[in-house]
Amino acid sequence: MSLTIAIAGAGIGGLCAAAELAGRGHRVTVCERAETLGEVGAGVQVSPNAVHVLDAMGLGEALRDVASRPGFAAIRDGRTGARLFSPSLGAMAQARYGAPYLHLHRADLHRMLLDAAIAGGVAIRTGTQVTGARPEGVLETTAGDVHADLVIGADGLGSVVAQAVAGPDRPRFTGQVATRAVLDARDTPSIEPGATVWIGPGRHLVTYPLRGGRQVNLVAVEERGDWHDESWTRPRDPDALRDAFAGWNGDVQALLSAIRTAHAWALFDRAPLPVWSAGRLVLTGDACHPTLPFMAQGAAMAIEDARVLADALAACPLADALALYERLRKPRTSRLQATARRNTALY
Repeated sequence: MSLTIAIAGAGIGGLCAAAELAGRGHRVTVCERAETLGEVGAGVQVSPNAVHVLDAMGLGEALRDVASRPGFAAIRDGRTGARLFSPSLGAMAQARYGAPYLHLHRADLHRMLLDAAIAGGVAIRTGTQVTGARPEGVLETTAGDVHADLVIGADGLGSVVAQAVAGPDRPRFTGQVATRAVLDARDTPSIEPGATVWIGPGRHLVTYPLRGGRQVNLVAVEERGDWHDESWTRPRDPDALRDAFAGWNGDVQALLSAIRTAHAWALFDRAPLPVWSAGRLVLTGDACHPTLPFMAQGAAMAIEDARVLADALAACPLADALALYERLRKPRTSRLQATARRNTALY
């Protein structure tokens, strides 16, 4: 049965759900508060579980055209540069899981999903902020109410739809602050074709190549108690970041010296929600299971959510489908949330 579906949020999770559901014959509208669509400059790791979903959506060729394939995942001492651990990643992932492990620029993945959604007939309303939701299937926005058979909250950590589903909730600040930058590879030391985690007391740094090695993604994480801004786009002084990693080895210093602009955000966590749906409302991605970036599975989990929800809606009446979706997804996402928390201490 074809449903009318309203989605709050046009990020990676919201657009993936929109494209997936439109491809199943549903009539989908996405409401997004930004005036123009586009992802910020940052890398994203797309592991084989997510690649399988994107392949099934017909996006495999486009995905591989813009992705880099890491050959390894190394852990190195940030101060000495010593390689502590360096397992194979590329060949192992393909052999074990039947799909590659990929690195992408977030903007490339976002554009791919946006194009797929538009091609599927999805209506996207930009400049439309979601202000509330009602269980009878109403998305309240600054442009008026949107009525639908199903409302999907893909509106992130501070989800308005989640408040309508599970009540008010305050995410917990983890004491970690992340800073991201995308560098021109011509300005950096030679970067090996893999993911590297540089570790040290109270901080670590992740680097990997993007766009065929033309760019380098850099994410630095520090233990700090003085930064509580959840915004993904707040500028960070590159010199302050360089000071935070003073004394680390020459390769790290060369990477940091290439930063021209950087953005920082505080890392927040939330315990698994008691419920993911209420009436005709349902949650996906960070709205119901925000995952710290220490498993590189945040985007992958939102992509998986889209597929499982679409499959459930194809198999069952609406109420049963939402219950099935939650029953299938919650144990997996809760386990990944817990593992990412443990990795915070490990790094």
